[in-house]
Amino acid sequence: MSSARRAAVIVNPVKVDGDEFRRTVETALTERGFEKPLWLETTEDDAGVTMARRAIEEQADLVLVAGGDGTVRVVCAELARTAIPVAVLPGGTGNLLARNLGISLELDVALTELLDGSQQRIDSVLVKGDQLPEDRFVVMAGLGLDAAIIEDAPDDLKKRVGWAAYVVSTLKNLNHPSVRVEITVDDQPPVRRRARTVVIGNVGTLQANIPLLPDATPDDGTIDAVVLAPRRITHWPRLALGLVIRSWRERHVERFTGHRIQVRADRPVRRQLDGDAVTEGANLVAEVDPSALVVRVP
Repeated sequence: MSSARRAAVIVNPVKVDGDEFRRTVETALTERGFEKPLWLETTEDDAGVTMARRAIEEQADLVLVAGGDGTVRVVCAELARTAIPVAVLPGGTGNLLARNLGISLELDVALTELLDGSQQRIDSVLVKGDQLPEDRFVVMAGLGLDAAIIEDAPDDLKKRVGWAAYVVSTLKNLNHPSVRVEITVDDQPPVRRRARTVVIGNVGTLQANIPLLPDATPDDGTIDAVVLAPRRITHWPRLALGLVIRSWRERHVERFTGHRIQVRADRPVRRQLDGDAVTEGANLVAEVDPSALVVRVP
């Protein structure tokens, strides 16, 4: 009986250069004693659920995933609690989980880092809400402005300039309407705020190394939330400094930490999970599932 390991590679073909990517990955795996990998491509109708389940059925020793943040989220959701390690390769625009795990955004370097690296258990986050079936995320979920920024970033611009497309969308949405929200952390009394956006995070760093949730780490058994509440456009420069400079006290930025965080808005608003727009709604309930996912890290 062969003792060689087998990997499954789940890719979003829209996000990666198919032939070159395949050659590079297969070479790296072969050099490390893996059998020919199982290749699984996502489709427009299936962002990775069927592919991840196939990898589980085939008892893959390792799952490599490359695509947008949405593809990574879906695959990681299926692999939570399976003990099958996931290696997140750069692909798509955001690469937020890869960035927060310290993985290079250069494919060759990332393969070396991950295949020769180590394994780490990180938290997964269970999430539900009105018009939103129970799901999981590994990066961030939010409602309000951040969801509008994600949804309004043009796909063609993302292909041309990458994450800078979100900067364009941010400028377009700076005057996005605020919403009244009620935030409940664990068993604490709810707090009420008027906010432009509320983001719940398992990790804390955005593109350009902006520390939206500077205390969030993916393996601490907690989740963090940030409320951004500038009243006017003129408040945004100070708020931006408050995000970048931790010692800068900014009253329009407020953060919370807990095991379960519920956000209830007074009306339906746009929502997102790990950079993918989901149905509008008024509620998000997130609860940490500690150490649920095994990932490869440098």
